[in-house]
Amino acid sequence: MSPIGPRTGVHGNEQYTKQIIDLIASGTATSRSEISRALGIAPSTVSLRVAELERRGLIIERGVGSSSGGRKPRILCLREGTDFAVVADLGGQHARIGRVDLAGVLHETATFPVRINDGPEATLRLVCAAFAEMIAAAPDAATSRLRGIGIALPGPTSEEFGGVELPSRMPGWQGFSVRDRLAQEFPGVPIAVDNDANLMALGEHYAQLTAEQHSITVKAGTAIGSGIIVRGALYRGATGAAGDVTHTRISAAASEPCSCGNIGCLETVASGAGLVRQLRERGVDVETTSDVIELARNAHPLATTLVRTAGTYLGEVLSSVVNFFNPDALFLTGGMASCEPFIAAVRSRVYEGCHPLVTRNLRIEAASTGPDAGLLGAAHLVREKVELLDG
Repeated sequence: MSPIGPRTGVHGNEQYTKQIIDLIASGTATSRSEISRALGIAPSTVSLRVAELERRGLIIERGVGSSSGGRKPRILCLREGTDFAVVADLGGQHARIGRVDLAGVLHETATFPVRINDGPEATLRLVCAAFAEMIAAAPDAATSRLRGIGIALPGPTSEEFGGVELPSRMPGWQGFSVRDRLAQEFPGVPIAVDNDANLMALGEHYAQLTAEQHSITVKAGTAIGSGIIVRGALYRGATGAAGDVTHTRISAAASEPCSCGNIGCLETVASGAGLVRQLRERGVDVETTSDVIELARNAHPLATTLVRTAGTYLGEVLSSVVNFFNPDALFLTGGMASCEPFIAAVRSRVYEGCHPLVTRNLRIEAASTGPDAGLLGAAHLVREKVELLDG
C-alpha cells in the first residue's frame, strides 16, 4: 500500500498525528502494526507518535487483538474524555447545535429557530446563547474543558476572515467575520468556520468510508451544494469554491434568472427553491421544500414529476463531476434527498452518463448521518485544530 502522507499537504509530525487519529477514528487501523502498514512508515515512528497521543490523553489502549502468530497487538481507540467541543449547523430557518467529545462522539444536540435573513449579529447572538447554555450543562463542568468551536454556514466561506463570501441568500453576512464574533464570546478557544456542504461531506465520509478513500456529498435542499473529500481530506479549491455545482449552466434552465445574478443555473430547476417556484407558477400552494416533498410522497402528479426531473438535471451535472473525479461514493443529503424518486433519478442519470469503469464500484445513496452530518463534520474540523495546537 502506498503511503498517504505526502498527499495530505501536511508535513512532519503533525501530518502523522492527524493521520493516526483519522485511521483509528474510522476503524481502518486499530493497532500500531496496522497503522505502520497503512501509512508506510517505520514501526518506531508510529510508536513515538502513539505514545505522544497517549500522553495527551487522545488515545488509550483497550484490550488486545487476535494474532496469527507472535505477540498479540494492543487495540488502540480514541479516548471519550471530558474535554469537548460545541458545534453548530446553521440553516435558513433553524440552527442545530451539539456537544461532541474529542473522539468525535456526539453526546447532545438541540435545534432551535433562527432567521438567517435577520443578519449575522441577531443570528449569532442566539447561537452563542445556546452554546453557553450547552457548555454550562455539560457533565463534570468543574473539570471538563471547552477545547473548540465549529460552525457550518449555508454559503461560500473564506478561511482568510472566517465568514461567508458572496452568499446568495444571506443579506448582511458578506465580509462579516463569524470567527471573530464567536471569539468575542469564547476568547482563547480555537474556532473552525466552513461551508455546510463541506462539513456535511466530512461528517458523512468518516461515518462510512476510510481516510484513504474519496467521496462527494451533495446537499440538495432549498439550494444545492457539495463537498469533495480526497483521500480523507476536504478539498476546497483555489478560492474555497470547490463543489459549488448549484450555479452550473444547463440547457433545461434556459433563461431562468438565478439568485446569483446569472441565468440558466442548475439551482433554478433542480433545487427546492426552484421547485417551489415552478409549482406556484402552476397554481399549487407550496411555501417550502418540505411542502414539495410532502406532495411527492403523497403521489401528487406534478410534484412527483418535478422532483424526478430535478434529480435527472442534478444527475446530468454530477455525471461530469463523477467522470472527472472517480470517487468511491456519491452521497446525497438535504431535504430533496429524503425523496426516493429524486435519488433514483440522480442514480439513473449518473450511471447513464458515466464510463462503466468509473461507476463499477461507485456507491450512490442517501447519506446515513441525517441532520447530524454538519455537526460531525464541524467536530472533525475542530479536532484537527486542537491536534495541531497540542502537537
